[in-house]
Amino acid sequence: MRHIGVDLHTNSLTVCFLEENKAERFATYRVDELNVFRQELRPDDVLAVEATGNSNYFYDQLVDSVKEIVVVAPDQFDVIRRSVSKTDKNDARALAFFLSKEMLPRARIKKKVHREVASLVETRDRIVKLRTVLLNKIHGLLNAHGIKLKKESLGSEKGLQRALGHNFDRAAQMEIEIIVEQIKSLKKSIARLDGLINEQALKLEGYDNVISIKGIGEKSAAILLSVIGDVNEFANENKLAAYFGLVPRVSNSNETERSGRITKRGSKIGRTTLVQCALVAKKYSGYLNKFYERIKAKRKLLLRQRKNY
Repeated sequence: MRHIGVDLHTNSLTVCFLEENKAERFATYRVDELNVFRQELRPDDVLAVEATGNSNYFYDQLVDSVKEIVVVAPDQFDVIRRSVSKTDKNDARALAFFLSKEMLPRARIKKKVHREVASLVETRDRIVKLRTVLLNKIHGLLNAHGIKLKKESLGSEKGLQRALGHNFDRAAQMEIEIIVEQIKSLKKSIARLDGLINEQALKLEGYDNVISIKGIGEKSAAILLSVIGDVNEFANENKLAAYFGLVPRVSNSNETERSGRITKRGSKIGRTTLVQCALVAKKYSGYLNKFYERIKAKRKLLLRQRKNY
């Protein structure tokens, strides 16, 4: 078996071939030459590559040609970053060496359909935030001209038309017109993305089960499933909760044990979606509502105690 470390860049990759009782060997390929690299591979090879912008592409192109491709979590693998001599060859050598010792922290590789939905969701989230920025800008311009209007009302077509109906000087009028045009365009793009996300979400395993839960709609189900990927990769529900960053921070030292706020690691949009779903679900479940109110009261008490302290 050969252990192969790959230092992957956007346009090239440096490879270190490590095989027992043989001298290490290096090679460099262009990313558009992956077919040439594939011809060098054997069915029992094991590769290691750091998770980067194009590592999913690399994985999809070569995974069927080797025994395994280990995608390394870069934030947990500091050896390369802390290397005194930081070169492509040294990075590839380090990956190959630690791969041979089974010491590499692995990043999760989701199925292509999960990655596609996750990308669509991320794009939608960015566009929604951009729309919010522009709505805030219009609200600020109106306030600057002495016009009081609820920010929420600007989210509708009627509210935008009302904003355009006031008398402004030429510069302000043109500015608001341009912003309104952009907001309308963004709203159309969001609607298109919603349709595509809902369509792609139907391909996700478990979609029908998740969407049957009170409080989880089509878009929420798509987001949650794209974040989770293959649920069988989690040993239990606690591991899944930790993946969403919903478990408390724990600090144990000697005889002291402390639990803090949630870690907030993992997908922010997944965690936010879960919170939104929970707020809806508690309206349909007396049990969830009691649990929510109990936690809410406990949090208020803790905040009050901290404030008095």
